[in-house]
Amino acid sequence: MKYHITGESMPVVICDLEGGESMITEKGSMVWMSPNMEMRTNAGGGLGKAFGRMFSGESLFQNVYTAQGGPGMIAFASSFPGSIRAVEITPDRPIVVQKSGFLASEQGVEMSIFFQKKLGAGFFGGEGFIMQKLSGHGMAFLEIDGSAVEYELAAGQRMVVDTGNLAMVDITCSIDIQTVKGVKNALFGGEGFFHTVITGPGRIVLQTMPVSGMAAALSPFFPSGS
Repeated sequence: MKYHITGESMPVVICDLEGGESMITEKGSMVWMSPNMEMRTNAGGGLGKAFGRMFSGESLFQNVYTAQGGPGMIAFASSFPGSIRAVEITPDRPIVVQKSGFLASEQGVEMSIFFQKKLGAGFFGGEGFIMQKLSGHGMAFLEIDGSAVEYELAAGQRMVVDTGNLAMVDITCSIDIQTVKGVKNALFGGEGFFHTVITGPGRIVLQTMPVSGMAAALSPFFPSGS
């Protein structure tokens, strides 16, 4: 499979496949394709994994597109202004991504639900406590809200992130939730009650404009219901 990503604020990844090669997507992100691309829908590893994906913000079913009778082409578009990031998944380097961050992948990539190891992250993490694990082998394409900023954390090095701005981490990193110190800071600081703390070693990718932040910024301009 060969690919190229084009577009500025609303990008698209265009994938050129050899005959018999397949791509997976879960949320109707296909925007155009050659006529020899055949689609089939399945539960992607059984109902157990399907319900796990649904719990992490993805679809219950997967769409698998396969090039039939020769080379084919298929394109997947971002659903929100931002960028598309290509990440190679290998058996020794799985990654964890934000819920709804998965756009498409080669068929060798497997998706499953990922829970932070520490109990506090699960109870208090809000939108970020349930994430997705991508493992297996192949190229995966991720939706990034806004622009992507990457850091490589050394062992023990930490980064404090607003929960919605965490897009992707290597599975070697640990993730925890900490409360904002001080009552006034939490109530009037505008940053919420919790932050996400990522500890290395490993790579992290942050996003500059999460959908939740955009919605909060626009909400005062919409009339409230009667």
